[in-house]
Amino acid sequence: MTHSPMYLFRLFCLAAFLPFAACNSSTSNQEQTMTEKKEVANAPEDVHSFAKPTEAVARHLDLDINVNFDEKVISGRATYQIENLAKTDHIIFDTRDLVIEKAYISDSLTETTFEIGKEQKHLGQPLIVAIKPETKSVTIQYKTKPDAAALQWLNPQQTAGKQHPFLFTQSQAILARTWIPIQDSPGIRITYSANVKVPPALLALMSAENPQQKNSTGEYRFFMNQPIPSYLMALAVGDLVFSPIGTSTGIYAEPATIAAAAHEFAELDKMLVAAESLYGRYRWTRYDLLVLPPSFPFGGMENPRLTFVTPTILAKDRSLTSLIAHELAHSWSGNLVTNGTWNDFWLNEGFTVYFERRIMEQLYGKEYADMLEVLGYQDLQHTLEELGPKSEDTRLQLDLEGRDPDEGLTDIAYEKGNFFLRHIEQAVGRERFDLFLNKYFNTFAFKSTNTDRFLEFLRTELIKGDEKLARKINIEGWVFSPGLPKDHLVPASKRFEQVEQAYNSWKNGTPAAQLNTKDWSSHEWLHFIRMLPEPMTTQQMAELDKAFHFTNSGNSEVLAAWFLHAIRNNYTTADQALETFLTNVGRRKFLVPIYKALTATPEGKKKALAIYAKARPNYHAVSTSTLDELLKK
Repeated sequence: MTHSPMYLFRLFCLAAFLPFAACNSSTSNQEQTMTEKKEVANAPEDVHSFAKPTEAVARHLDLDINVNFDEKVISGRATYQIENLAKTDHIIFDTRDLVIEKAYISDSLTETTFEIGKEQKHLGQPLIVAIKPETKSVTIQYKTKPDAAALQWLNPQQTAGKQHPFLFTQSQAILARTWIPIQDSPGIRITYSANVKVPPALLALMSAENPQQKNSTGEYRFFMNQPIPSYLMALAVGDLVFSPIGTSTGIYAEPATIAAAAHEFAELDKMLVAAESLYGRYRWTRYDLLVLPPSFPFGGMENPRLTFVTPTILAKDRSLTSLIAHELAHSWSGNLVTNGTWNDFWLNEGFTVYFERRIMEQLYGKEYADMLEVLGYQDLQHTLEELGPKSEDTRLQLDLEGRDPDEGLTDIAYEKGNFFLRHIEQAVGRERFDLFLNKYFNTFAFKSTNTDRFLEFLRTELIKGDEKLARKINIEGWVFSPGLPKDHLVPASKRFEQVEQAYNSWKNGTPAAQLNTKDWSSHEWLHFIRMLPEPMTTQQMAELDKAFHFTNSGNSEVLAAWFLHAIRNNYTTADQALETFLTNVGRRKFLVPIYKALTATPEGKKKALAIYAKARPNYHAVSTSTLDELLKK
């Protein structure tokens, strides 16, 4: 279905995504076009995209594709409603390893010429399609390759049910171009519809309005009527069922996983209520989760209306659900207001970490949120040590030109970004800061922005010429300088003080089995494990393991932290559990430090290579691209 810009505007008005500004149905096409042109003109240049949106830009996508599991190929057509702002004779899309078969213009599907430009590392190739000044639509007929980086094709044995194959996408940061020819920049937002054909035994889901059960034809129709950036294009196909949580929330998972997932995420509605009480109405209609097979490379991916999550957070005690609060928070910071380029990634993640912890504080109290803050600070200190405190990559605003934007996916964006916002909150007070953030989300709703525009908004709406406050906030020290300013917040946790007392007792000779660890959450256990000394004797490792069953823990965070000690202390009792973990879990957060620890010794590297040879087929390209480099050194 093709939608005109005016139709979409009226549709957005009905959705009320601008609650503080009334939608005027009489607004002319000319006025809207002027607004859209202004937004494009203000968009920062994206060094990770070939597209030239100031010349010709896509506004809406109609996708019609077939998913072929036998050939591991997606094929079909992508039809774009475009705006030729410069009246140019071509429009440029991003592609990487796609087979482009034909291109057409206008609704009559008049065949046109196209050119595929020179390949550039990380970026792929530009697809240059010939158009006319009056062209309103472009259709590209294409197919993917079996090794498309965004796509992970799983055989039945790699799924929970072991009966059917599975497919999922991971488009962030610039992998959407490996499964759709698209203007693959976070500064360009589009609406979309899709028709997806899959085997009848499977259910297809997207980052859009979704079905809640299979049909007999295997053909599904999707609509996303709010404009999203390309990295939020998402598709999953598998043997999936749905379990509702509330009227606008629910869980998708394989039948073998659905009960555990529904139990783990039973408080999803409460999280949504808490989030709305902080920063305004949720604007994406539904908030559902999809629990993916364990090869998923991230903890979660905030695809609108359908967050993808790893099964590694199914800890049976709801102790790892802060990750869900994080992905939910992205519905405001990231999905609603988006970093315009990957150099501004902290605008997505720093805001989201701050918001996540506010949600957790609202639900479980300040002492609980303080634990998350301390663990985050520990992660940040580790990253600063690893990168070097004077590294340019420890600035909030990055320079990733010529590099894979995945190199910016570090705790600098997440945790330094969060602590900058905490610093501002301390400087002006929480009430005033919340008013500022609400205005920020409403002002830039459904738009992409960048660091400079945020800082201009900060100066105009919060600092307001107060030079003393400006010095206190210290934009230069936080945003444009490496490391952390000297006056940064150092978080503390009362609950962790009790953990530290228990650790000191053990260190001073109290048997591990006699320590008071009753009612510890996974966060307390993680803090305890992180405090353990290097090195430890086999006897010490065995004592801790016997008392607390770390090697057989069902909690992935605890397991991953324990394995680092097991590797460094050659605790061979954990070898089989370690291999099982690495063979079945594809989450990059766990894989990279574990493989890095293994490669620290010749014997460990030999073990790592042997495990990796077996495990690599289970990993997504997001993980293998990092691990291939690590293990070849």
